[in-house]
Amino acid sequence: MAKKVLMIEDEQALQQILGDLLTSEGFEIVQAYDGEAGLAMAKSEKPDLILLDLRLPKKDGFEVLRDLRADENLGNTPVVVFTNLESAADIDKALEAGATTYIVKANYELSDILAKIRSLLNNY
Repeated sequence: MAKKVLMIEDEQALQQILGDLLTSEGFEIVQAYDGEAGLAMAKSEKPDLILLDLRLPKKDGFEVLRDLRADENLGNTPVVVFTNLESAADIDKALEAGATTYIVKANYELSDILAKIRSLLNNY
Protein backbone atom coordinates (compact mmCIF):
# COMPACT_ATOMS: atom_id res chain seq x y z
CA MET A 1 0.00 0.00 0.00
CA ALA A 2 1.34 3.41 -0.98
CA LYS A 3 2.47 5.74 1.78
CA LYS A 4 0.42 8.93 1.92
CA VAL A 5 2.23 12.28 2.01
CA LEU A 6 0.39 15.51 2.77
CA MET A 7 2.05 18.61 1.30
CA ILE A 8 1.02 21.87 2.96
CA GLU A 9 2.64 24.42 0.67
CA ASP A 10 1.28 27.64 -0.83
CA GLU A 11 3.69 27.76 -3.76
CA GLN A 12 1.78 25.95 -6.50
CA ALA A 13 4.75 25.37 -8.81
CA LEU A 14 6.67 23.65 -6.02
CA GLN A 15 3.59 21.60 -5.08
CA GLN A 16 3.38 20.44 -8.70
CA ILE A 17 7.06 19.55 -9.09
CA LEU A 18 7.40 17.78 -5.75
CA GLY A 19 3.97 16.17 -6.08
CA ASP A 20 4.86 14.76 -9.50
CA LEU A 21 8.17 13.43 -8.18
CA LEU A 22 6.61 11.73 -5.17
CA THR A 23 3.75 10.31 -7.25
CA SER A 24 6.26 8.89 -9.75
CA GLU A 25 8.07 7.27 -6.81
CA GLY A 26 4.88 5.49 -5.71
CA PHE A 27 3.62 7.80 -2.98
CA GLU A 28 0.01 8.89 -2.66
CA ILE A 29 -0.07 12.70 -2.50
CA VAL A 30 -2.65 14.96 -0.93
CA GLN A 31 -2.19 18.71 -1.05
CA ALA A 32 -3.28 21.86 0.74
CA TYR A 33 -2.37 25.45 -0.08
CA ASP A 34 -2.91 27.09 3.32
CA GLY A 35 -2.52 26.20 6.98
CA GLU A 36 -6.21 25.86 7.80
CA ALA A 37 -6.90 23.55 4.85
CA GLY A 38 -3.71 21.62 5.63
CA LEU A 39 -4.78 20.94 9.20
CA ALA A 40 -8.24 19.85 8.09
CA MET A 41 -6.69 17.63 5.42
CA ALA A 42 -4.32 16.06 7.97
CA LYS A 43 -7.27 15.19 10.20
CA SER A 44 -9.37 13.71 7.39
CA GLU A 45 -6.63 11.97 5.39
CA LYS A 46 -4.35 10.76 8.24
CA PRO A 47 -1.15 10.92 6.16
CA ASP A 48 1.97 8.86 6.88
CA LEU A 49 4.12 12.00 6.60
CA ILE A 50 3.51 15.74 6.33
CA LEU A 51 5.65 18.21 4.37
CA LEU A 52 4.95 21.59 5.95
CA ASP A 53 5.93 25.07 4.83
CA LEU A 54 6.11 27.66 7.62
CA ARG A 55 4.98 30.74 5.69
CA LEU A 56 1.39 29.96 4.81
CA PRO A 57 -1.84 31.91 4.37
CA LYS A 58 -4.60 31.71 7.02
CA LYS A 59 -2.57 29.78 9.61
CA ASP A 60 1.23 29.69 9.67
CA GLY A 61 3.23 26.49 9.80
CA PHE A 62 4.20 26.95 13.45
CA GLU A 63 0.52 27.03 14.43
CA VAL A 64 -0.24 24.03 12.22
CA LEU A 65 2.64 22.12 13.78
CA ARG A 66 1.47 22.85 17.32
CA ASP A 67 -2.08 21.79 16.43
CA LEU A 68 -0.82 18.57 14.82
CA ARG A 69 1.25 17.67 17.89
CA ALA A 70 -1.74 18.33 20.17
CA ASP A 71 -3.98 15.99 18.13
CA GLU A 72 -4.06 12.46 19.55
CA ASN A 73 -4.38 10.91 16.07
CA LEU A 74 -1.63 12.97 14.44
CA GLY A 75 0.77 13.64 17.30
CA ASN A 76 3.29 11.04 16.15
CA THR A 77 3.06 11.66 12.39
CA PRO A 78 6.48 12.68 11.02
CA VAL A 79 6.46 16.34 9.99
CA VAL A 80 9.17 17.62 7.67
CA VAL A 81 9.32 21.39 7.85
CA PHE A 82 10.16 22.47 4.30
CA THR A 83 10.70 26.22 4.11
CA ASN A 84 12.91 29.08 3.01
CA LEU A 85 13.23 30.35 6.59
CA GLU A 86 16.77 29.51 7.62
CA SER A 87 17.49 31.46 10.79
CA ALA A 88 18.59 29.47 13.82
CA ALA A 89 15.64 30.96 15.73
CA ASP A 90 13.11 29.63 13.18
CA ILE A 91 14.77 26.22 13.11
CA ASP A 92 14.80 25.99 16.92
CA LYS A 93 11.19 27.19 17.13
CA ALA A 94 10.02 24.55 14.62
CA LEU A 95 11.95 21.73 16.29
CA GLU A 96 10.67 22.78 19.72
CA ALA A 97 7.12 22.77 18.32
CA GLY A 98 7.61 19.16 17.27
CA ALA A 99 9.03 19.09 13.75
CA THR A 100 10.68 15.78 12.95
CA THR A 101 13.26 17.46 10.73
CA TYR A 102 13.84 20.81 9.06
CA ILE A 103 14.79 21.35 5.42
CA VAL A 104 15.66 24.74 3.93
CA LYS A 105 14.31 24.59 0.36
CA ALA A 106 17.20 26.45 -1.23
CA ASN A 107 19.80 24.10 0.26
CA TYR A 108 18.44 20.79 -1.05
CA GLU A 109 17.97 19.00 -4.34
CA LEU A 110 14.72 17.12 -4.99
CA SER A 111 16.61 13.82 -4.74
CA ASP A 112 17.78 14.78 -1.21
CA ILE A 113 14.22 15.55 -0.18
CA LEU A 114 13.01 12.25 -1.60
CA ALA A 115 15.74 10.38 0.28
CA LYS A 116 14.79 12.15 3.54
CA ILE A 117 11.11 11.23 3.09
CA ARG A 118 11.97 7.60 2.34
CA SER A 119 14.24 7.42 5.38
CA LEU A 120 11.62 8.88 7.72
CA LEU A 121 8.86 6.62 6.43
CA ASN A 122 11.06 3.55 6.85
CA ASN A 123 11.70 4.51 10.47
CA TYR A 124 8.04 4.99 11.45
